[in-house]
Amino acid sequence: MAPSQRAVAAPRIDVRIAPAFRASVRAAWLRAVARRALAAEDVGPVQVGVVVSDDETVRELNQRFLGLDEPTDVLSFSLAGQDEAPFALPPEEASLGEIVIAYPTAVRQADEAGRIVDAEVAHLLVHGLLHLLGYDHQGPQDERAMRGREEEILAGLSNSIGPFERLHGSL
Repeated sequence: MAPSQRAVAAPRIDVRIAPAFRASVRAAWLRAVARRALAAEDVGPVQVGVVVSDDETVRELNQRFLGLDEPTDVLSFSLAGQDEAPFALPPEEASLGEIVIAYPTAVRQADEAGRIVDAEVAHLLVHGLLHLLGYDHQGPQDERAMRGREEEILAGLSNSIGPFERLHGSL
């Protein structure tokens, strides 16, 4: 195949789900959500780690790496801009970083918001990916921009792979 006709490599999404949540969340579904979100941002061949964990682990990570001794729903650890990743990657692949989702918090937030858990997990995953891509919500203008982009991507996910009620079982 000629260089100009080479297929662009899909992002590599490495997923780890804590044993307690493996019956509730499918790795293939998380990969599909992440790939579609990255495609919406026009991101080429990258590696992203996605971890689904418990509240205590996420709280410990928040304390250790961000100095915040409090629970949170999602953490993003960016590797962008680092000269060397802490692991070997193919030369055409850059590592964006890792996203850690607190699944019990996602369940509580979904219940409080009156939405299904899949929609909340997808929202947290997209939120984490946008952080890895440089979005932030420190100021009001940045927050509006990030929230607007989250909503656009989530609407696109729902349109491209169906209502969230069907997402989890269809991939």
